[in-house]
Amino acid sequence: MLKLEKYSIGVGDRFGQQAPAQLRACIQSRTQQVTVIPVWNKSFREHSIIGSNHAQVKAAAEAAVKALNWDLPWHVDADHIRLDTVDGFIPNSDFFTLDVAESIGKPAPQTQVEEFMKRHPELNSKIQIEGIDRPLNLDIDAIRRIATKYLTAVKEAGAIYQYIRRKKGDDNFIIEMSTDEADVPQTPEELLVILAAVADEQIPIQTIAPRFSGRFNKGVDYVGDIKVFAREFEEDIGVIKFAIKRYNLPQNLKLSVHSGSDKFSIYEPIRRAIRKHGVGRTHQNSRHYVARRSHRTSRSRWTRFGTCKGNLHRGRREN
Repeated sequence: MLKLEKYSIGVGDRFGQQAPAQLRACIQSRTQQVTVIPVWNKSFREHSIIGSNHAQVKAAAEAAVKALNWDLPWHVDADHIRLDTVDGFIPNSDFFTLDVAESIGKPAPQTQVEEFMKRHPELNSKIQIEGIDRPLNLDIDAIRRIATKYLTAVKEAGAIYQYIRRKKGDDNFIIEMSTDEADVPQTPEELLVILAAVADEQIPIQTIAPRFSGRFNKGVDYVGDIKVFAREFEEDIGVIKFAIKRYNLPQNLKLSVHSGSDKFSIYEPIRRAIRKHGVGRTHQNSRHYVARRSHRTSRSRWTRFGTCKGNLHRGRREN
């Protein structure tokens, strides 16, 4: 499997004019001794609105890379794709954001739920996770409820991944799973069950984008309670670190914040959290710099902040 580097930034080039400027930001980050890998992305919906195609996204990125002599990895993301929209992205993408939010809440068959619960008796306990000041509250009823809500979405992600794998092979693309378009944020208990199900489906996700509280509209700052966001961010870091070890998930699994551009008010609590929990580079200013510089021109969608070995990726929101 192609590996996403320690730090990456999602960059949206809506009209095919911004790739050089976006790449210059990554070049500037190197002067701060921070290497940030660009991931150019565009969704099926955006292509439909603009009248573009993904080959043009790749061509614009290639032109910028050549013009600026970029000699490090870079990627092209099939953004927010589903099984019915992925085909047009496969030839020109090496990064796929699997959007399964529409399947969240579609009840999974009870046979699947019961099988999941039999595979994971460890969930039926008081689970203490670093960074969360209370044990996770999971019992039989809670596990059944969460599995019923999310297993269909995870299985959809598995189907999309396997389809891409058959088309592209095993070693030349990166997978993200996105649940950020859901109606309500995922709790730590829900995120842990989701990650256990992801491991069952053998989806080698390198980033996951849960839903956070508040509003992440494009071009404006975060709207919501920053303290609540900070708590949710820290809790998700803890759950991902725990799940990497417990379920043998990829060691570079990142937490992705589908932020939209200009979310300046949440960068500081993000910086504090990743320093507090020992994720990321030890260089004190690197996280702060990447967080503040990672805002995505035109359609900043996500920021992926690695919870293991300091991986970070910022992404962009679909809405």
